[in-house]
Amino acid sequence: QIQLVESGGDLVKPGGPLRPSCVGRGIDLSDRTVDWYRRAPGKRRQLLASIRSGGKTTYVDSVKDRFTISRDNAKNTVFLQMNNLKPEDQDTYLCHAIYNWQDHWGQGTQVTVSS
Repeated sequence: QIQLVESGGDLVKPGGPLRPSCVGRGIDLSDRTVDWYRRAPGKRRQLLASIRSGGKTTYVDSVKDRFTISRDNAKNTVFLQMNNLKPEDQDTYLCHAIYNWQDHWGQGTQVTVSS
């Protein structure tokens, strides 16, 4: 069974950092593109960042100066380092990967930005 499991969401004050992670179970994340999305209630998912198997990264313009996606292949984990968080970053953060031409999503991890 393929699973993507996110963790690391938390309550953080504006301006603070957070680093959610996405662990692959039954899937090798090192040889495929992994994406981080976020989704607010009632809104569509927004692609934030992607990391390819070779390490190339891409970002949406709104986060590229504050967020960094990385991977630890030994731990089969992809991270999203988020700095200088703003109230509008408050969302559920999800990771995504394609395996055998099928989309796989994690359950999400909640990030709350509030003073």
